[in-house]
Amino acid sequence: MKNRAGKDEEQTCSKSKFMKANKHKNMKRLGGKGPSPQAFANAKSTTDYYNPALIKKQREFYKNAKHVNKYKKLVKHQNNQNERPSSSTLGLVEGENEMKFENQTNGRRGNERNKGVPSLQGLYERKHQEKEKARKEKEAIIAAKKEERERAKARRNSTREKMFKRTQKGQPVMKYRIEHLLETIGASVNH
Repeated sequence: MKNRAGKDEEQTCSKSKFMKANKHKNMKRLGGKGPSPQAFANAKSTTDYYNPALIKKQREFYKNAKHVNKYKKLVKHQNNQNERPSSSTLGLVEGENEMKFENQTNGRRGNERNKGVPSLQGLYERKHQEKEKARKEKEAIIAAKKEERERAKARRNSTREKMFKRTQKGQPVMKYRIEHLLETIGASVNH
């Protein structure tokens, strides 16, 4: 009995050594312990995949931003040129000129914005019309394809029915089969 108990201890000991060795080999093979569950949960996923819609959206955004910045610089430049009043005028006249100048610049700003907005609006409308036109063309193509598919399916069904027709004794009706063979031969000769 003692021997048996000793052997059991040896077997469990060897099993645990074997399991540790396997665990160590597996860890080496898999490249270490890996991140902790907390680190794994907090890891940020990156989107490295190619998305043309996103790229197009970003390009349009930057293009619009460039137009807006250019417009702002132009307005600022014009305001700086118009702000330099002549120094030879009297104080009273200068005050009136400043008020007139402010009114003029405000009016100009409003006009420039009105000029800029319709051009952007026109651009937007043109783009919208082009998209609408492309969408309608696409829908027309899809409808034509669908109609062609339905016609082809109807033709197939009619030929299938003819091919499966049987006489009263259960023999196939050869008339339709021969017509089908003649049609296929004629089509191959014509091409």
